Amino acid sequence: MTTLYNPLLNGFHPDPSVVRVSTDEGDEWYLATSTFEYLPGIPIHRSRDFETWELIGHVATAPGQLAVEDVPTAGGAWAPTIRHRDGTFHLVITDAMGRGMLHFTAADAAGPWSDGDLILKQDGSGSLDGIDPDIAWDADGTVYITYSGLILGGENSGQHLGIQQVTVDLDRHVALEEPRSVWSGTGGQFPEAPHLYEVDGRWYLMIAEGGTERGHGISIARGPSPVGPFETAPQNPLVSARSTIRPVQNTGHGDLVVGPDGDWLCVLLGVRPRSMTRAFSALGRETFVTTVRWEDDGWPAIDPVHLNTRPGTRVDVDFASDQPLDREWIAVRATPASIADLDSRPGDLVLHGTGRTLDDPHPTFLGRRQEHLTNAATVRVDVSAGVGGVAVRYDEHFHVEVEAGDGTLTARAVVAGLVQEWTVPLTTTALDLHIDSRKPEAAAGFPRTSDVFHLGATIDGERIELAQIDGRFLSSETCESFTGRVIGVYAVSGDVAVQRWTAEGDDE
Repeated sequence: MTTLYNPLLNGFHPDPSVVRVSTDEGDEWYLATSTFEYLPGIPIHRSRDFETWELIGHVATAPGQLAVEDVPTAGGAWAPTIRHRDGTFHLVITDAMGRGMLHFTAADAAGPWSDGDLILKQDGSGSLDGIDPDIAWDADGTVYITYSGLILGGENSGQHLGIQQVTVDLDRHVALEEPRSVWSGTGGQFPEAPHLYEVDGRWYLMIAEGGTERGHGISIARGPSPVGPFETAPQNPLVSARSTIRPVQNTGHGDLVVGPDGDWLCVLLGVRPRSMTRAFSALGRETFVTTVRWEDDGWPAIDPVHLNTRPGTRVDVDFASDQPLDREWIAVRATPASIADLDSRPGDLVLHGTGRTLDDPHPTFLGRRQEHLTNAATVRVDVSAGVGGVAVRYDEHFHVEVEAGDGTLTARAVVAGLVQEWTVPLTTTALDLHIDSRKPEAAAGFPRTSDVFHLGATIDGERIELAQIDGRFLSSETCESFTGRVIGVYAVSGDVAVQRWTAEGDDE
């Protein structure tokens, strides 16, 4: 019996899509998620049991595959769909405010993937206008791209056209027809995230509705062919946590797959909010899973998402020069390889500051996703030749950090242009910097925030507490962000050498 852990993938892993692939050794499952302005883009996780998932690679690892270098915050890689056909992996995605709607292929999901081809309008004038594309094939091999008709640019930007569909020539990556509307959902805002499936001779069109916040949910329709006409399921929404006290909220944006036991599953996104009114989700949108039942009337029923966290984890990283960075490291609008110098000081990770702070869209920053609600991160730095430190980042407008160098030790909180700092003199250049996320103490019986940041440093064996910062200011609701917390090291000026990284936490 498969144990379904929730979250399935901890931390910033939204918009999941999953595919099962049968091999001579057995079944494997591959899962893709969104990355927005971070690189490498579109992580691919693999599992052979749906319990243990391994990050095996990314789709976008080279410059140019995603044009995220200058996309605005929340632009970039939105909502992939991953599928497998005739020995080839296919992934379609929107590079929002970047290249447009893209199709990638690979023989091995670990990569390398193709450079990505734009899916063009019928007249070839540019990319299809829309987000969250799905790819499906009918029995004769006709390719259907079904997507949410949200216009992202021009004078009609923001207009929503419902769920759109075209057939596509995948050799030329050109639509063979003008887009048609196939369904508008049940009336919830933002019908999006369509996925098309053939099950027992019927075609099912599953979408998200209600927006990706508290109103989020999944609805479904079915028809005799990929183009419909589609009838709406009487029990919609199939799943939603709206107006409930469930610990996992915002559930929606799902994808169906047959699991290890032959039963159907739905992977979907959700958040784990805390506080008196469950108002603040520190880690952003994560990947969850729940069970699916097919009823006698031919409609699926999706069970509510139940929280079932894994044991805590600890990550210790040294930076020996003969060991490359592992796949968990990400950077902002740049590849980690362009940020990390593992050669100039063997055994250390060196970051070369350019004068840009974390307020800049292109910081010298290298990080890993915060995976646990309770978390402690410690980095050992040498700032004898520069200024930098450790930070938790949502975007350039929301971040907290501990910064050292040039004779000063600073704790800083940046919240939508508001800045607060705590500084003390610094007489050493080698020290440990700390950012801990701790569960809040209840005030009059009710916690009022998601967590509390404790910012500090250890100098000559003595820990100094610099500041405590309310964690709600780095939550998805406050930041209105599509991403999540990323803990990283950064440099502002000169050369900052990182000698050791430790992060440990749990979800109690």
